[in-house]
Amino acid sequence: MASPALACIGIIGKQNNPLHISLFPPDSRSLLDFSLILSSTIDTFEARQKLQTVDQDFGLLEAVDENLACYGWLTNTGVKFVAVVDMVGRKEPMEGEELASRGKAAIITGLRDSDLKSVFRALQTAYIQLLQNPFYDPDELNPLGPNGEPKIGPVQITSRAFIRQVQKIGMAWAPGVQNLG
Repeated sequence: MASPALACIGIIGKQNNPLHISLFPPDSRSLLDFSLILSSTIDTFEARQKLQTVDQDFGLLEAVDENLACYGWLTNTGVKFVAVVDMVGRKEPMEGEELASRGKAAIITGLRDSDLKSVFRALQTAYIQLLQNPFYDPDELNPLGPNGEPKIGPVQITSRAFIRQVQKIGMAWAPGVQNLG
């Protein structure tokens, strides 16, 4: 039996530029498809941001199709985290195998917004740790140069430690798992 699993984690900068995209599993998914899905969530963030109060959790942003749903979180600095959930998900371990690593063994038919708060908290913690690195300059990832002209070169997060942490979060999450840090 399969339970919902993360298909993609996307981090979108305050200038609406993609800072990082992780796919789960990485070999069987199209980066272009998920780049378009993540770009489509920007409009929902902007529309809800005007109405949003103090809470950073934007909940369900959009249902892409019968299998994929996008959930969002906005940081204080304007960076957006998007988790794309595949409702078909990955196969559950067979009976007798270790279930603790995948969370609850019950059949999951839907998700609550609170099921993804642990993902967003863990992502925010990883992002804060990245910002605390003295060799990381978040202004390097701005797609516009100092004069407002487009910047040439990479504008995505390249920290291996951060990417490993995002991969760990994406692989470890399952509905009901509360601690991903």
